[in-house]
Amino acid sequence: MKIGICGGTFDPFHRGHLDPILAARETLEWDRVVYIPAFVQPFKMDRAAASGYHRFAMTVLGTEQHDVLYVSPWELERGAISYTVDTLAQLRAEHSDATIDWIIGDDNLARLLEWKSIDTILTLANFAVLTRGGREGLPHVLHSRVTDARERGASGAIVFAENATVPVSSTDIRLRIRAGEPIDDLVPPPVSRYIHHNGLYRKGAS
Repeated sequence: MKIGICGGTFDPFHRGHLDPILAARETLEWDRVVYIPAFVQPFKMDRAAASGYHRFAMTVLGTEQHDVLYVSPWELERGAISYTVDTLAQLRAEHSDATIDWIIGDDNLARLLEWKSIDTILTLANFAVLTRGGREGLPHVLHSRVTDARERGASGAIVFAENATVPVSSTDIRLRIRAGEPIDDLVPPPVSRYIHHNGLYRKGAS
């Protein structure tokens, strides 16, 4: 089995979290993709996020039309800083023989060596990098791990899924909402309805 894992804040969930992963599935042949909303991301501890309840709900709504996409509450239920190594240890214990790919964007490459227990992470999973073709930023010490997607094993490789990305960010969406601008072209329709129904990200909203 090949499993793609996509962790993130998803504040809110948008098309940049969805469309590139569906496209990359053609190359990386994932049998399933699991989205895992973080309780608190280590690199985003200085910013308040919408509640885990809302972020989980938006991720479920954004993926519900695709049978191969799942959403897990593991990190939210754990209720602590969401370190990738801890989540992968749990996943690997449950799927000992699976190929597990931790999905990241190429904007994360430069900071990979800052991840907690990066060496252990690479014994548990591969990194699948969503990119338009650029590989700049990957630390030199990790270059030897770059592998063709078809040749990767269960863990330890870095593979690049060269597919179109969606130029949108959660920050831009929150700013649009605060400014009263439309977001319907940036998020799946059920997510847009959920945001407006619950008054998320408006000025003065908690």
